[in-house]
Amino acid sequence: MALHRLGKDPESPNNGSPTLYYDDETDTYVFQSWKVTDADRLAAMDVPEHETVIEFPRRMMQFFPEVQGGGGVEV
Repeated sequence: MALHRLGKDPESPNNGSPTLYYDDETDTYVFQSWKVTDADRLAAMDVPEHETVIEFPRRMMQFFPEVQGGGGVEV
């Protein structure tokens, strides 16, 4: 598996997360971000036991190649 870092949250203190990665083996995006723990928000979703929920700021959308006008990721 080769993860390629596409971008970090430009407004995160100390250059921390959230961070967006692209996995070129599975052709998927991987987010390092804030785990949702609020019971009310989680109750509004149907989340299987083997999954988790994260959230990330809207400003992170800029790092998706499809949003940048490209059709995919250049690795």
